[in-house]
Amino acid sequence: MSAWLLPDHIADVLPSEARHIEELRRDLLDTARGYGYELVMPPLLEYLASLLSGTGQALNLQTFKLVDQLSGRSMGLRADTTPQVARIDAHLLNRRGVARLCYCGPVVHTRPAGPHATREPLQFGAEIYGHAGPEADLEALELALDCLRAAKLANYTVDLADVRIVSALLEGSGADAEVQEQVQTALAAKDVPELTRLTQGMPAASRQGLLALPRLYGDVSVLSEAERVLPALPGVREALAGLRWLAGHLQGTTLGFDLADLRGYAYYSGVRFAVYTEGVSDAVLRGGRYDEVGAVFGRKRPAVGFSLDLKTLVGAVAARPLRAAIRAPWSEAASLRAAIARLREQGETVVCVLPGHESENDEFHCDRELIEVGGHWAVRAI
Repeated sequence: MSAWLLPDHIADVLPSEARHIEELRRDLLDTARGYGYELVMPPLLEYLASLLSGTGQALNLQTFKLVDQLSGRSMGLRADTTPQVARIDAHLLNRRGVARLCYCGPVVHTRPAGPHATREPLQFGAEIYGHAGPEADLEALELALDCLRAAKLANYTVDLADVRIVSALLEGSGADAEVQEQVQTALAAKDVPELTRLTQGMPAASRQGLLALPRLYGDVSVLSEAERVLPALPGVREALAGLRWLAGHLQGTTLGFDLADLRGYAYYSGVRFAVYTEGVSDAVLRGGRYDEVGAVFGRKRPAVGFSLDLKTLVGAVAARPLRAAIRAPWSEAASLRAAIARLREQGETVVCVLPGHESENDEFHCDRELIEVGGHWAVRAI
């Protein structure tokens, strides 16, 4: 095997793409800071007992595991940062009121999410803790969309759903936990024949509601149809009202609704959203409400947020032009070196051409050069 060969779905990021990713990272963190979100940096490694607690259990198969040489305990490389941020909110910050936290760092997956996905995403996310009302849902959504605008993502659709609809329909169904999980899987796959089989024997209201869900997808008119065909259970009505309220505050955004979409149903506790764009097979951003996330750390707090992979996002947006740079000769002359230092202090990129490399390609596409004019160094356009 060649020494330079990397594992499947693991890749080096070369300068042009790395520059674009880093610029996006800064823009997204600045956008989150503009909303009052504070940056946290959880560790890449944690003990499995903490990393896979609570909602983190769903990440078990995606988590690389190893043994700590210092303690002998089992450790894992994080596959998602949200459970770690919940631990920080619940155990370390322990604030009484609202906490707004954001993060950006690598996560590692044992298996890729898709045929062309990386196993080392660079995950950016934002979480708001401490507010149970729809205002926090809306803030998370608005921040998510502002982040996509900062990334200059041109065309996208926001899909909305709420897991409370299915939860309310199953609550009175009499089905045990195993059957409920099978129903949720069938709904996610829109497998109507399997759903028909699984709901036999359920009360009429639950059965009719569950069988109606696979066809309840489309634009905002889906909510009116759902109000007509779904049973008038409190959980169903509350969820539909919440979705309609969010839709009313997202005027000008292309919205879709899929009330049978249960991806991440074991994770979310309320509204969930996903953003899709052309050229990307899966969502470029996912989020929603997950009020159970901090319970295992001894502090169950309302929580809502979102995350995205910067490596996926950078492939969905247009490449950014290089920042203008200045080409300078190399010399030991104090006047030249002082001129270069001043330009760099002013925020300019100055590339010195080392001796013997004058004819090589200019990777920065310098549009100006530093030349000596009348004993002084000046910048002129090339």
